[in-house]
Amino acid sequence: MKNIATIIAVVLISSLGFSQTGAKIEFKAKDNTIDYGTVTKKGDNGVRSFEFTNTGDAPLIISNVLSTCGCTVPTKPNEPIMPGKTGKIDIKYNMQAGPIRKTITVESNAVNYEAGRVPLKIKGDVIAD
Repeated sequence: MKNIATIIAVVLISSLGFSQTGAKIEFKAKDNTIDYGTVTKKGDNGVRSFEFTNTGDAPLIISNVLSTCGCTVPTKPNEPIMPGKTGKIDIKYNMQAGPIRKTITVESNAVNYEAGRVPLKIKGDVIAD
């Protein structure tokens, strides 16, 4: 009888981790990466958008969006994203000639990422005009 009670307790406690409630963020970009491809400075303004959906059951709050350098400027939503609704984070790259390999970190209350931090990446190549 003691063993059955122990097994039931273990199953109940372990199942708590699978039933996360709260805001959840899902990005449309595969692997959370946008590929600029090969572009020219004159032919491209450097702006891209990471679109996402709040798939959770609470408002999603994007508290901060950080870039690895000043050449990449992110813009975050000012208002919470309600459950089932979509939002976007705009990224403006300065289109300096050379390879693009940058990371943008989203800080949020999303429960499906550790500490609510989501890494986004941009990649590509800017060729001289």
